[in-house]
Amino acid sequence: MNHDQQEGIKIKEYDRILERVEKPARYIGGELNAVVKPWEQVKVRVALAFPDIYEIGFSHLGLRLLYHLINEQADYLAERVYAPATDMEQELRKAELPLFTLESRRSLAEFDLVGFTLQYELSYTNILNMLNLAGIPLRREERGEGDPLIIGGGPGSYNPEPLADFFDLFLLGEGEEAILEILEKIALGKEKGWSKQDIKQELLKVPGVYIPEYYTVEYTDEGKIAAINPLSPAPPVVRKRVVRDFDRAYLPQKELVPWVEPVHDRAMVELFRGCTRGCRFCQAGMVYRPVRERSPAVLTDYLKKIIPQTGYDEISLTSLSSADYTKIEEVLATLADCFAAQNVRLSLPSLRIDSFSPELAAHFQGERKGGLTFAPEAGTERLRRVINKNLTDEQIMRTTEAAFTAGWQRLKLYFMIGLPTETDEDLQGIVDLARAILSVGRRLHGPKAGRVQVTVSASTFVPKPHTPFQWRPQLSLAETKRRQSFLQERLVGRGLQFSWHDPTLSVMEGVLSRGDRRLGKALAKAWELGCTFDSWPDRFRWDLWQQALSATGLRTEDYLRARSYQEILPWDHLNAGLEKDYLRREDQRAEEEKITLDCRTRKGCTICGVCSHMGAGPRLAGGE
Repeated sequence: MNHDQQEGIKIKEYDRILERVEKPARYIGGELNAVVKPWEQVKVRVALAFPDIYEIGFSHLGLRLLYHLINEQADYLAERVYAPATDMEQELRKAELPLFTLESRRSLAEFDLVGFTLQYELSYTNILNMLNLAGIPLRREERGEGDPLIIGGGPGSYNPEPLADFFDLFLLGEGEEAILEILEKIALGKEKGWSKQDIKQELLKVPGVYIPEYYTVEYTDEGKIAAINPLSPAPPVVRKRVVRDFDRAYLPQKELVPWVEPVHDRAMVELFRGCTRGCRFCQAGMVYRPVRERSPAVLTDYLKKIIPQTGYDEISLTSLSSADYTKIEEVLATLADCFAAQNVRLSLPSLRIDSFSPELAAHFQGERKGGLTFAPEAGTERLRRVINKNLTDEQIMRTTEAAFTAGWQRLKLYFMIGLPTETDEDLQGIVDLARAILSVGRRLHGPKAGRVQVTVSASTFVPKPHTPFQWRPQLSLAETKRRQSFLQERLVGRGLQFSWHDPTLSVMEGVLSRGDRRLGKALAKAWELGCTFDSWPDRFRWDLWQQALSATGLRTEDYLRARSYQEILPWDHLNAGLEKDYLRREDQRAEEEKITLDCRTRKGCTICGVCSHMGAGPRLAGGE
């Protein structure tokens, strides 16, 4: 039996499997505007992998953007793969079939490069599971010349050390800025018959590329990092890549339209990238600096092309805080004029309390008055000054009152518990604020007061790398539970609802977020014990993670603890553009409850270092 006949049998078996799984459309590809390029006619083949199920992964804008960017190049092809759901995984293993990409139904092992997006730490065991399903050895040193290079990108690459054993390289920063340079090096290496090691040496020349095997880590007897040593020719510090002119940043000529409804089933475009509000807990707000806005003309032209092509009836204008866009009213009015006749709705998925107005909301909510979500983050003005959220109680009450007056009846409020310096008074502040808002809503809705609902959602603060709070301790499991109970006992009564995150998930997120290379063994052990889909509360197995950590001699408290400013951090050789002195100053200002102004206009510039290091600066559609 020749190779083609064997492949034909595999595909037939794959088709039979699809008849037995819950949502076969997750695995068949063929969506509108999907690209299938001739396998033999390109120089480099890339599998873009999202370590969660199709519905979640399809909604990720970055992966779709890279998919089209690569496929628009004559010499390269990109295909997609998402984590299979449990039923599909079981069927694949039973039939001894590998994990295939959607487009050509080829195993990931047949590609030159498998690129994983690292969006959240609790997806890491899914990465190991996907490599194993594809028949790719997990550890880098176990892989041979015939195996693909494994690359990671996204926010997780700002501290990818727990994954260092499994990946060949990581890209720091914005993928569209560097991916083609990486593929060019790989194509050249293949053409010249270089070994993988030779190709990696060449990739070291690409700014933003971090190759962990070129760095050794030494530890003290206490288990802290004693030194991170670069090996020649690797640079001592890897700096992130950044798109300097967002108007010229790549936008796809086509957009995918799925068969299965994803979490976000709509056309999406970024209004801007970056954020300058300076919230001290927010990793995205720090690592995506500087702020760069697209001009209204670029946004409008793009959407005029994409909407007729896809048939979508909703446009999502995404960014970290969409209403901060300097020409938001102009863009909303223009887009409303363009698409009103087609009944295309507009949505702003992220809206700050101090940016909200009923007039603005009317652009995207219309007559529908579903729920509104705001994120005060902390219960008292004091704690909001500590985290630099810079919202007063009066602003919160004024905004929520305006929302109730305009007809909304259901509000959801996001808070974090365990923020630096938090006391029980701050927790009581959450309760008091929620009750005050509920009271206002009831008063304003009069006879319909019974329909007013205020939901409080509380997650646990997880200190993240490259933020001013990167040195701060994370709450222990016991203290998290106590604070959750505090709120649970008080946020009761008609019209009030309280939801909270599983504290054990937050512990593992915190461990992996600020973890070092030693966690690689625990990750592998946890996966061997059966951990996958750890970000799903109903799938997370705290008992197995405890077993994995214990078997590898690691303790959660060593990762949740506070760090001194002098301690070497696992990500100190990876630079997001921010000066460490700036982060330290911001942490000290938090202790003094001093606010730092938004640096969007540069009037409040606190010299974070991004503009001087990156050769990039704020670009605002409305001018400075």
